[in-house]
Amino acid sequence: MGKGTFAKFMKKKLALLFVIVMVAFLILISRITAINAGSGEKYKKKVLDQHQYNNRPIPFKRGDILDRNGTKLATSERVYKVILDCKVLLSDEKYLEPTKNSLFTYLEIPNEKIDEIIEKTPNSRYSILQKNVPYDKAVKFKELIEDPEKNENIGGVWLEEDYIRNYPYNDMAADLIGFTVDGNVGSNGIEGKYNDVLNGTDGRDYGYRDEDATFTRTVISPIDGQNVVTTIDLQIQSIIERHIKEFNEAHQGEAREGEGGSKNTAVVVMNPQNGEILGMASYPGYDLNNPRNLETFFTPEQLEAMTSEEKNEFRNNLWNNFCVSSTYEPGSTFKLFPVAAALDRGILNGDETFYCGGSTQIADYSIGCAFGKAHGTQTIKQVIENSCNVSLTNIGLQIGADQFSAMQKAFGFGEYTGIDLPGEALTAGLLYKAENMKAIDLATNSFGQNFNVTMMQMSSAFSSLINGGEYYQPQVVKQVTDDKGVVTKENTPKMLKRTTSQATSDILKDYLRGVVAEGTGSAANIEGYEIGGKTGTAEKLPRGTGNYLVSFIGYAPQDNPQVMVYVVIDEPNVDNQAYGSYPAVMAGSIMNEVLPYLGVSKTEP
Repeated sequence: MGKGTFAKFMKKKLALLFVIVMVAFLILISRITAINAGSGEKYKKKVLDQHQYNNRPIPFKRGDILDRNGTKLATSERVYKVILDCKVLLSDEKYLEPTKNSLFTYLEIPNEKIDEIIEKTPNSRYSILQKNVPYDKAVKFKELIEDPEKNENIGGVWLEEDYIRNYPYNDMAADLIGFTVDGNVGSNGIEGKYNDVLNGTDGRDYGYRDEDATFTRTVISPIDGQNVVTTIDLQIQSIIERHIKEFNEAHQGEAREGEGGSKNTAVVVMNPQNGEILGMASYPGYDLNNPRNLETFFTPEQLEAMTSEEKNEFRNNLWNNFCVSSTYEPGSTFKLFPVAAALDRGILNGDETFYCGGSTQIADYSIGCAFGKAHGTQTIKQVIENSCNVSLTNIGLQIGADQFSAMQKAFGFGEYTGIDLPGEALTAGLLYKAENMKAIDLATNSFGQNFNVTMMQMSSAFSSLINGGEYYQPQVVKQVTDDKGVVTKENTPKMLKRTTSQATSDILKDYLRGVVAEGTGSAANIEGYEIGGKTGTAEKLPRGTGNYLVSFIGYAPQDNPQVMVYVVIDEPNVDNQAYGSYPAVMAGSIMNEVLPYLGVSKTEP
C-alpha cells in the first residue's frame, strides 16, 4: 500500500472512532438525564440522608464532682434536644398534624413554635425545636417515635441526647466548685482547674439510608469524663455556710443601712496534719445553677439603672474566691510568726519579759497598742495573750530586717501555696525586701500591718506552726476516678518543708491556748475542748477611716490538732469594727459542731 493510500485509510479509521465516542457520550448524557428526571429525588434524598446521619455527635457525660464521702456536688443530667426535619415533615401531608399534636401532648411544645420554624426554613433538615427536655418528660415521646406501629403518621422529628450541668445544692461551696459555660467549659473553682479531667470525648453516629430505606448504622461510643473526688466534707461545708449566713443576716443594715452584714466574710477549715481543705466559703455566695443572675442582689429598678460594665464587674467580684484570690493585711494573727522565728534562732529563749507603757516611739512615728492600753511588764506568753503591739515591735527590731524577711519566706508568705484552685493571688510584690525595710516598716510588719497575705498562706503557715513544723501544700482534690469508680489518680498530701522546730511548736501552742483561755480570744472558748488560737484586727487603708478587717485563727484539740479554723470578716457592718470579737465567736461555734462530727473527744470537764 502506498503512502497516500495508507494516509486516507487512517483518516477514515479516526473519523469512525470519533463517531463511536460521540454516540457513546450522547447515550450516557441521555441516561443521566433520564435518571435525574425519573429517580433524582430518590438519590437526592439518599445523599441528604447520608449527610444528615454521617455527622451526628453522641455527647459525652462530664464527670461528677464529689465530696470526700461520695456525695455529688456537681453532676451532669441527661436531657434531650428536639430536632425538627422540616423537609420530611412537609413531604407528606399525613405527617404535619399528628406530629404537631404529639409534640404538644408529650412535650408541651406549642404549634406556633413549629409553624414559625417551618415558615422561616421550610427546607431545613436540622432545626433545634427545644433544648434541655428532661429525661422523664422525653422518655414516653421517645418510645412513641421509635415504635413503627405507633408513629406511622409522625415524621420529621427525633430526639438527640444531651447533658446539662446541675448543682444539687445550688449555692453550696460555690467558690470551690465553680460552674460551666457553653456546655462543658469550666469556669472558676474545680470546674475550671480540672476542666480537662472532667471532660470526655464525643462519640459519633455514622450511617446512611439506601434506596430500599434500609438503614446502615455505625456507632462509636463516647468516652465520658472522669470524676473528681474532693477533700471537702459536705457536712462541714454546710456548717460553715450556715454560720456565715447567720452572721450577715444578723448584722444586715445594722450600721450601714441597706448593706449586708460585711463587705466579705470568709472561712477556711483545714486538717492541719496534711493540708486537706475540709470546707471553704465566703460571703456573699451565688447560685451555681444560675451564676449570672443578679436579681437576688438588686431591685429591678437598680438593675435597670446599671450599665453592662457595672453588672459584669459585680459578677466578677461575686465569683472571686476571697480565700484564694484576695489579699489583705493580716493584723495580729501574724504576731506568732516573729515570735516563732526568734525562738528558733535563739534571739529569744522564752524567759524574757517586755514592758508596755501603751506606746513606743520609732523614728518620727508613735506606735501604740490597741485603744492605748498599757500592759506593763509581760512574759512572752502574756504578750501573745494580750496581743501587744509595743512588745512585738521590740521583738521585730531584735530579729532585724534580714532574718525577718527570711522568716516570711520560710513560712510561705509572698509565695504561691500551690493550692489546686485557679486564681491564687501573687503577693511577692506586697512584702518588703530586707534592703528596703526601714525600722518603722519592720516594726509595723511585726504586728501584721503594711504587707499583704492570703487566707491560704495564713492557713498553711499556721498549720505548720501547730503541727510540729511541717508545711503541707493545701489541696481540695483527693483523687480522680473513672466512670466505674476506679481511682486513676491519687493526690497524696505533700509536705513541702519544715518551718519551725517541734519544741517551738509546743511553746507556741501553749501561748495560743492561753489566748483563748485567758486572753483576747476567749470568745472562741467552748466547753469540753482545749482550743488555741489568735485574734487579729487590721486597720485598712486609708488609715483613720474606721474600716477594719478582723479575724481569728484557731485549732483543736490542743495536744494533737485535727481541725484548723480561720475566720476573716472584712468590714463588719457594726458601729465600731475594731472591737469585734465576731470572728472568734464564729470560729468557736463552727468548732463546737465540727469537732463532735469528726469524732474528736472532749478533753476537759
